[in-house]
Amino acid sequence: MSNNAPGLEAIKARFDELGYVVDEELATILFLMLRLGKPLLLEGNPGVGKTEVANVLAAFLDTELIRLQCYEGLDVHSAVYEWNYQKQLLSIKIQENSGRSEAEKEHHIFGEGFLLKRPLLQSITGEKPPVLLIDEIDRADEEFEAFLLELLSAFQISIPELGTIKASNRPLVILTSNRTRELSDALKRRCLYHWVNFPDMEKELQIVRKHLPGIEQALARNLVQMVQLLRNKKLDKTPGIAETLDWARGLEALGYKTLEKEGVEKSLGCLLKSAGDIEKIRSEGVGNLLAEVENG
Repeated sequence: MSNNAPGLEAIKARFDELGYVVDEELATILFLMLRLGKPLLLEGNPGVGKTEVANVLAAFLDTELIRLQCYEGLDVHSAVYEWNYQKQLLSIKIQENSGRSEAEKEHHIFGEGFLLKRPLLQSITGEKPPVLLIDEIDRADEEFEAFLLELLSAFQISIPELGTIKASNRPLVILTSNRTRELSDALKRRCLYHWVNFPDMEKELQIVRKHLPGIEQALARNLVQMVQLLRNKKLDKTPGIAETLDWARGLEALGYKTLEKEGVEKSLGCLLKSAGDIEKIRSEGVGNLLAEVENG
């Protein structure tokens, strides 16, 4: 980016205003990302707020967020571009008796007017630098990961029919990974890196209070203590920050001002997203868990 990039304190203050509790380490790596203009790779468990960093960054910079959700089998046509075949066929039909040569007809139908821009191409052809979120890159295959290297190093994309398209404005790129597989060294070399942990007790409590300013203090503290306790158990799906907030909202909606056995049992579906996990917690006894919270 440039020396005009926002400062560290401005990042921390604005993220706080936008409802994202950012620690010093993450704020610092975001500052360096903006100052150096390098992509940022965020790794961590599901539910720790990696994707939300890109959402808040786009709001902070008052720019567009372009998101590419990765999945197994993701290919260039879905991620970069494809041709509008129906429009091309219609144009071919119209030009049948136009007198143009075959070369002229082909050049016409492979013009930009027939190009459907997908997220990666959109991100380098806009009038203003967007935030490009490449979400869950570990779910895409290694072939697609290799394709990304041209974009992340030179900020350009090669299209056989059109040639090389260079970024008119370089996007700010955030990649996220749940680390279901190891990413290549080549990809990592092109990025700054930050591991996003689950928040500790005080930070998660701060997050809950930020999103639910009217919540009873005792309820907020005890439900966060319960979530922290559950994260240390072997669950199919460890509850993330979004589940903590859903649970807090659910308990408030049910009218609870303190964490009670009945309220926990009624609202487990807000926090745990697996039948096996819910059964596990019920079999261990909600009362026993509450006792651990009170003693902790």
